[in-house]
Amino acid sequence: MLGNFLTDDGRLHTIPSKRSKLLVVLDHLAQGFEPGRRYPESEVNDVLGRVHPDHAALRRYLVENQFMAREDGVYWRSGGTVDV
Repeated sequence: MLGNFLTDDGRLHTIPSKRSKLLVVLDHLAQGFEPGRRYPESEVNDVLGRVHPDHAALRRYLVENQFMAREDGVYWRSGGTVDV
């Protein structure tokens, strides 16, 4: 299902509107952030901006759906699957 939303080079061409599909995409995006590491907002924007131009919406969705947490402009991964 994830492949339906990604281009061949891994960019996100559409942000899904259906929640179940959005969660799959957000989980994929969350894996781009290292657990336990803190990121300034500018770095989160850079990472997400490489995937889709609306990095602000993606950042908001990651926080709203508890894949990332935020405090004082600093973000950290708080959910999603982790490869071991």
